[in-house]
Amino acid sequence: QVQLVESGGGLVQAGGSLRLSCTASQSISTINIVGWYRQAPGKQREWVARLNFGNTTTYADSVKGRFAISRDNAENTVYLQMNSLKSEDTAVYYCNARILSQIWYDYWGQGTQVTVSA
Repeated sequence: QVQLVESGGGLVQAGGSLRLSCTASQSISTINIVGWYRQAPGKQREWVARLNFGNTTTYADSVKGRFAISRDNAENTVYLQMNSLKSEDTAVYYCNARILSQIWYDYWGQGTQVTVSA
């Protein structure tokens, strides 16, 4: 069972930057897919970014060109660099790990709050 802990959220002005971190309880090299999701009040959780097996990255259209997902295997950590932040980026951000074990399993962190002032 994989445990994930997010950090790095906070309050930032529009146009500013934040870097979120997700630290895993095991080597992230053993995790097939890692990603980030977010959920604003009253809205569904939405996918934001994904880092796949061969370090390929994919982004939602709403964040493409502004956000970047990366990893540091030595620290068992996945990052989400967020630049040019907008008020509509305000949400709780969740780290996700997807592992194949007979079937695909998804694991989630507790989330970290990001608030962007208008």
